[in-house]
Amino acid sequence: MAERARLAVLGSPIGHSRSPELHRAAYRVLGLDWDYERVEVDDTGLARFLASLGSEWRGLSLTMPLKRRVAELVPDVDEVARRTRQGNTILLDRGRPVRAFNTDVHGIVAALAGAGMTSARRAVVLGGGATAESAVVALESLGAEVTVAVRDVAKAAASGAFGGAVLVPLGAEADAALVASDAAVSTIPPGAAFSVDLPMLEGRQTLLDVAYAPWPTPLARTWQEAGGRVVHGLEMLVHQAVHQIRIFVAGDAAVPLADEAVVIEAMRAAARSSAVE
Repeated sequence: MAERARLAVLGSPIGHSRSPELHRAAYRVLGLDWDYERVEVDDTGLARFLASLGSEWRGLSLTMPLKRRVAELVPDVDEVARRTRQGNTILLDRGRPVRAFNTDVHGIVAALAGAGMTSARRAVVLGGGATAESAVVALESLGAEVTVAVRDVAKAAASGAFGGAVLVPLGAEADAALVASDAAVSTIPPGAAFSVDLPMLEGRQTLLDVAYAPWPTPLARTWQEAGGRVVHGLEMLVHQAVHQIRIFVAGDAAVPLADEAVVIEAMRAAARSSAVE
């Protein structure tokens, strides 16, 4: 009898992650008897955890603070992971790491595309962490000139993480950039103290706020009240997970799942259900 495949999402803290609900919903539709769980692993324990895996392990999802460790621990990384210097997905072969991927960039692009935003001239990213770096790459792929708004411009500049993006401090300069933008992605964590001052926006101006709980975030509410269009952060979560599942099933993010539209709707339903629990 074949071993039941095991998968997990790793991070610290990890109790809030909705990845298990999304992945389990997808595997039910696909008819796969796979086990997907949450595992608390911090930055110092990732190498030890990887070394401990048995042959039944097929793949891992990574959240913070683990995304930047991937290049050190996995023998091969895909182009997007290499460009962003981080990964959120590890494909395993009989428990051994084979390749790492960054599916966050696709998640952001697909979430914006679902709202009709497939190109942009000017875009803004709020926040300076790992997800912000993926957001910059995603928005640049839409043709946008990107401004990144952070609390500490000097620190962000010294990191070299944002390439040719314009760096501005949160506050008046960031607000002006938001008003002039076609698209914006906020990666600022839930509960962080910050505010924006927005006049009326055009209906085409689109905000993706990746902080999906609680919803709506104060920023999402402000954006919508100003007349802009808002994309729920769960859309990014679902779409990045779809690419993870493609990788776990076929070893290739470019290979669509069987009945993928049905899979996505099941994942959305699971996300909505877990959001109200």
